[in-house]
Amino acid sequence: ILLPVWLQVSVLSLRTSAEFVLPFFLLSHCLIIFYYSGVPAVVDFAAMRDAVKKLGGDPENINPICPADLVIDHSIQPILNVLQADKGSLDSQLNLRPLQWWGSQAFKNMRIIPPGSGIIHQVNLEYLARVVMDQDGYYYPDSVVGTDSHTTMVDGLGVLGWGVGGIEAEAVMLGQPISMVLPEVVGYKLLGNPQPLVTSTDIVLTITKHLRQVGVVGKFVEFFGPGVAQLSIADRATIANMCPEYGATAAYFPVDDISIGYLVQTGRDKEKILCTKKYLEAVGMLRDFKNSSQDPDFTQVVELDLHTVVPCCSGPKRPQDKVAVSDMKKDFETCLGAKQGFKGFQIAPDRHNSVIKFNFEGCDFELAHGSVVIAAITSCTNTSNPSVMLGAGLLAKKAVEAGLTVKPYIKTSLSPGSGVVTYYLRESGVMSYLSQLGFDVVGYGCMTCIGNSGPLPDSVVEAIVQGDLVAVGVLSGNRNFEGRVHPNTRANYLASPPLVIAYAIAGTVRIDFEEEPLGINASGKKIFLKDIWPTRNEIQAVERQFVIPGMWFHLYALYTWNPKSTYIKSPPFFDGLTLALQTPKTIEDAYVLLNFGDSVTTDHISPAGNIARNSPAARYLTSRGLTPREFNSYGSRRGNDAVMARGTFANIRLVNKFIDKQGPQTVHFPSGETLDVFDAAERYKQAGHPLIVLAGKEYGAGSSRDWAAKGPFLLGVKAVLAESYERIHRSNLVGMGVIPLQYLPGEDARTLGLTGRERYTIIIPENLKPQMNIQIKV
Repeated sequence: ILLPVWLQVSVLSLRTSAEFVLPFFLLSHCLIIFYYSGVPAVVDFAAMRDAVKKLGGDPENINPICPADLVIDHSIQPILNVLQADKGSLDSQLNLRPLQWWGSQAFKNMRIIPPGSGIIHQVNLEYLARVVMDQDGYYYPDSVVGTDSHTTMVDGLGVLGWGVGGIEAEAVMLGQPISMVLPEVVGYKLLGNPQPLVTSTDIVLTITKHLRQVGVVGKFVEFFGPGVAQLSIADRATIANMCPEYGATAAYFPVDDISIGYLVQTGRDKEKILCTKKYLEAVGMLRDFKNSSQDPDFTQVVELDLHTVVPCCSGPKRPQDKVAVSDMKKDFETCLGAKQGFKGFQIAPDRHNSVIKFNFEGCDFELAHGSVVIAAITSCTNTSNPSVMLGAGLLAKKAVEAGLTVKPYIKTSLSPGSGVVTYYLRESGVMSYLSQLGFDVVGYGCMTCIGNSGPLPDSVVEAIVQGDLVAVGVLSGNRNFEGRVHPNTRANYLASPPLVIAYAIAGTVRIDFEEEPLGINASGKKIFLKDIWPTRNEIQAVERQFVIPGMWFHLYALYTWNPKSTYIKSPPFFDGLTLALQTPKTIEDAYVLLNFGDSVTTDHISPAGNIARNSPAARYLTSRGLTPREFNSYGSRRGNDAVMARGTFANIRLVNKFIDKQGPQTVHFPSGETLDVFDAAERYKQAGHPLIVLAGKEYGAGSSRDWAAKGPFLLGVKAVLAESYERIHRSNLVGMGVIPLQYLPGEDARTLGLTGRERYTIIIPENLKPQMNIQIKV
């Protein structure tokens, strides 16, 4: 006999009793990213207009009321180590072009930046950001919310900005204020000068680990101290970009003379720059970081001496797990045998030195644990930074001149943040050397870091599978979560662009650069990394000569849906919409769809990367007449809810406590069958059973993906019960009507004896309020 048990949990929302409301008129603009949140945003707006028209209203009322910049930030998937994007990407561009045109003409207050301009964050930094707004004769500081967690990159220029979910951004554009708990502000004091061989990537990876240890989730971080004056805007932007990786809401660098100089360098209007500087001086916001009397009071102060930073990487599965380059070989070998986890692969000791021979293009090669098979200089953390990009180019030049090469089976690619990067790499003469090592420009946008690394050669995949090898991806991005970069790279390390090239040449991370050569040239000479690493003075000399301003430009009433399109589809979010205000209803007798532990990221939840051929999404696309080659990626099909719902919880590394192995499956309890998550959810939906998800700590960490909330909503998930949430994901759940419930302090599934095989009735009172304790009958 199953007896009901009553639990008390806390309901969470952005709106709390201690509210900090950022006045709406001060939200200068909203930044939306086309391929990842922009397609859904414009699709949602089109669907909203349809819904309003059906209700007898004026569809023109659905219109952004604050300036909105929409960047068609297409993702790129390289097929080979050559300059090309896949057919699917081109097809998706053609499918989406009518939507782009319609959106640019239908909405007021919206600018659309066309494909090929660059990744959203770099375009924002180099072109869109105002620093100070001038509106109807009033000046006020620029601020921004963007539909990507790395919107924080613009904080490096002194524009307060942070990422929100696409759902929350749409609400902002339609007039809802951003509302948040008054944040604590942690002061991060920078001292000293970086060592000559240290890059901005090394600094940011060091800061990421440090701030994860300090604990800054939900807080603002402001950088100050004399060390800030040693950093260029590109360096600051790199540090601010990785704010989500250390968990803060924003990572702010106040405006100083270096910021003003950057506005001049990037070709902003001279008169506006003069007004910007005068305004900031008048209100006391132009900082001199060497003047300690200007330092604000902070909730907490932590310090970093830049001179203590050493060259480093992060991995093999998380961006905060910093590893000094000098320790990489030893650290990887330790991870091989360590227990399965963030720093372990649990490979048996007798298999640590396994070697698998394979043939590629008529030549014989070998793969082992630690072999590099993907090496990508990819947006968006580092590719806005001329010092590391030119550093990579100069290293490539010296490597080629020394007779070094990259093995042809390694998937190499270069996807800068904007065309400006291509310009200065070409004009400085290093582009040809990058190309000789396989690092050709494949386009401008998210690529390997978002899971669009493209396919590996079949013989490489076969060798990895045959030997159960821990193959490696090395990338200059910001995310290396398990299963994100490529299904066949179990270890992935974040590194500076020069180090990406170095590890590509070495072909393995099991190398001590101090003691072992990168390679041996045709003359038999051993070439060490120190022989080809460019000095800071060399890089700065080239940067001064060749880094110059770049420029961008533009692309017109209900949107006509194309029923044949597999990229754009009218979503069902507004089906059944009425003018009557509806109150939340009690969730009765719900089944648990999935039972998770800690640190389930939006990468685990939201569809991302390639569409697996044996997945529900693949079966749907096949039914629409597409071949596997035409599937493209989930990112390119974010305007189609049918694909995205089927790709929700489809990550191959999903760990569901109902299943004894990793994978996108769960148990359908009424039948006892193990099914793909989507198929199980469909069975529950057809039977009229509501669903919930159980989770541990930090549910929804990672990228600010609105489909991580939209997808569960479409699967029939009514609530999530977790120990804690990442801020943006919690907001997105609220926006979709999925209730984020949190265990009371000291309680969790283990202490309450919950297995997830129970049925749950969640009592929703009519006067539901944030932070209210509510009851669950189990």
